[in-house]
Amino acid sequence: MSDSWPRRRLLAILRGATEPLDAQELARITGQHVTTVRFHLDVLTKESLVRQFQQPPRGRGRPRIGYSAVQRSVGYQELAQVLADQLGPDSRRRSDAAVAAGRSWGAGIDVGDHRIETLDDARELAMTVLSELGFAPERDAAIDNGERAVIRMTGCPLRDLARTHSDVVCNVHLGLIKEVLDRGGAHGDINARLHPFVEPELCVARLERVATRREQEMRREPDGGREPAVVPVGAEAGAADPAMAGNEPMIASSVGRMAPQLRNSEPNIAKQSAQQW
Repeated sequence: MSDSWPRRRLLAILRGATEPLDAQELARITGQHVTTVRFHLDVLTKESLVRQFQQPPRGRGRPRIGYSAVQRSVGYQELAQVLADQLGPDSRRRSDAAVAAGRSWGAGIDVGDHRIETLDDARELAMTVLSELGFAPERDAAIDNGERAVIRMTGCPLRDLARTHSDVVCNVHLGLIKEVLDRGGAHGDINARLHPFVEPELCVARLERVATRREQEMRREPDGGREPAVVPVGAEAGAADPAMAGNEPMIASSVGRMAPQLRNSEPNIAKQSAQQW
């Protein structure tokens, strides 16, 4: 079709029309013979660029055949794929750029008059925004408590792309959640993590209340050891805050400094940590 000026002209006319046009009308507009117009319309129909519609006859005779241009939808999946590929091969830089993009997205979302005073407030605001964007969020009441809230994301508008570019797509969603919470008044009091594809069709967002300095001091052990700090979004989720990567050795060394009477309880501590998730 690209080498045919008559067909390109017919297609342009049909795209600008508010209703289907038949061959006679198109012949009058273009000045071509109606047989020539029908030939070009047949080619455009076979290429799926125009669609035929049966129209009522003008007076007696057979119904007329009208033609309308097929409206091409924007390929958002393909566009997202191209943008993801342009962030470069370095995974850390890709993650940073994706989180920043998500924050920019979140900055333009209306969060209304929601104000975050508690972890429940943070969960409700996040669920409201995620629901409006098509993530079909669900509360996981079995895990929710005063320190942690879990949101099951059962839908995702870009799930297919996320399967191959989770470091980009999921970090964009993470940045969105972080920005929305900050705009709601969390300002570092609530930490957000995103765990992509914990099941084939399920991603999980986890919100945790960050302990205050006073609470951290109260948790210190007598010998100066401290309870392992909450680790922000880790690389294990595929949606990390890269600046916080590498905290695991610090946690391990802290456990190693525990008083002897506590070391025997390490298996129980590990078992309790596993049960929390």
